[in-house]
Amino acid sequence: MHTTLIRIIRSLLLIALFLVNAGCGKDSSSLAQINIEIQIDGKTITEKVVEGTTVQTALAQAGIILGSLDKTDPSVYSPLQQSSQIKVTRIREEFEVIENSISFERQTMRNESLPEGQTMLIQPGVNGIEQLTYRKLYENDLEVSRTPFKSQILKPAKPEIVMVGVQTPFTAISIPGRLVYLTAGNVWLMESTTGNRRPILTSGDLDGRIFSLSPDGNWLLFTRKPGTSDDEQINSLWMINLSESKSEPVYLRVDNIVHFADWVPGRQMTVSFSTVEPRSTPPGWQANNDLQIMTVNKTGGIIERSQVVETNSGGIYGWWGAAYKWSPDGEQLAYARPDSIGLVNIENGELQPLLELVPLQTRSDWAWVPNIGWANDSSLIYTTFHASSSNFSSDEASPLFDLLAINLIEKLPITLVPQVGMFSYPSPSPRLPLRQYAIAFLQAVFPEQSETSRYHLLVMDRDGSNRSKVFPPEGQPGLEPQTVVWQPGVSEDNSIWIAAIYQGNLWFINPVTTQAQQITGDGSLVRFDWK
Repeated sequence: MHTTLIRIIRSLLLIALFLVNAGCGKDSSSLAQINIEIQIDGKTITEKVVEGTTVQTALAQAGIILGSLDKTDPSVYSPLQQSSQIKVTRIREEFEVIENSISFERQTMRNESLPEGQTMLIQPGVNGIEQLTYRKLYENDLEVSRTPFKSQILKPAKPEIVMVGVQTPFTAISIPGRLVYLTAGNVWLMESTTGNRRPILTSGDLDGRIFSLSPDGNWLLFTRKPGTSDDEQINSLWMINLSESKSEPVYLRVDNIVHFADWVPGRQMTVSFSTVEPRSTPPGWQANNDLQIMTVNKTGGIIERSQVVETNSGGIYGWWGAAYKWSPDGEQLAYARPDSIGLVNIENGELQPLLELVPLQTRSDWAWVPNIGWANDSSLIYTTFHASSSNFSSDEASPLFDLLAINLIEKLPITLVPQVGMFSYPSPSPRLPLRQYAIAFLQAVFPEQSETSRYHLLVMDRDGSNRSKVFPPEGQPGLEPQTVVWQPGVSEDNSIWIAAIYQGNLWFINPVTTQAQQITGDGSLVRFDWK
């Protein structure tokens, strides 16, 4: 009973308190009205609002809509009192785009191919174009700030490159045929002697993927970088006549050549090539593993074109691509890919394997493809074989490689040199005075690390006997992997040279006496050929 009475008393007190508060409250209609001034767009607007109204509400009552950048003084959430003023600042932004010229740089290259003191402009400078975007802010139509917003290079500047001749310290050597070399993206020619040099092409855009003299030495086949950034073009295939002065390069209307393009021996003005499709992912292409043959005239007009090998997957690691090599007589074509070496049937395009390979597991975005060297009588193929080893988890992981010969009559592979390294590049000589021919090849300094190892240059008889190291001298760094080139034919004094690139320069090595002669000295040579 007592508890119930207490609850009743509490309820009555709450009701009384509610009635008192309700009686004290004010109706909004009874609040004071005040006049305010709104300064906007160059004029003043008077508006009557309830005291305590916020700036935002007052502006809405006056039918004023603020832009996303507009600002007010006081702020939009401030309450208003009698005689308050609101100042509205209209703010807008604009973007101004202008283009500026980027001045080109001037570069000088020292080159002993030119007479001392003589200069040659090998690349004219071209100014670039930069597009700049500025953000400009206006307050009540008056510009108050201008700040950089974005920069974009529309056209990069192209440096001016001037070649300056310096005195060569190297004795000139008589040479048969023509020797062309690639340096700084430009082609130079040596003829008669190594001191007789002249520029052939100074555009600076050769990429060095293809660089091959025709069998008669009159034409050079090469690839060039695209003139502009193009996701659909890696390079393009060209040729130039070396037997005519001031000859212009000829575009062969073939693009995207990475692994193979070469002249077909015994067929005038006929080239063969294999293509790839550009990709944005490493290595930058997907190989077609095709083979096409094309005969052209001197102006690049196509006389005949045929596809010998259709586009195909290329076997294991076929995305990297196959290599091809013509026999000296032009009657046979060998192919090499990560999983096999063999011959191409020119009539029907079928691949006829001579040797199955266990592909090398590189664990990277490249694949190892064995190289091919033909004997001068077209009877044997010299190549590199991926050898197995019980010391590794799988045959694919084996780092061992042997140099072997494949007899094309018996189809029999014979190991000539074990553990030469993956980049042995066997190169058979032309016919020699005292023996039919010899084989030059590279031997890895560290055979089980041949991917990164330097190499020594060795020479042996065609059966693998009489092996001898001929370059570089003891105690000197080894060669980078490459295919060395034998002198075409024999000189009048029966001397013979092997040409190689060593530390960016061209060297001649006598395989009999091991005498070595440096030919160039600017350290920028990357490719050469000699026919």
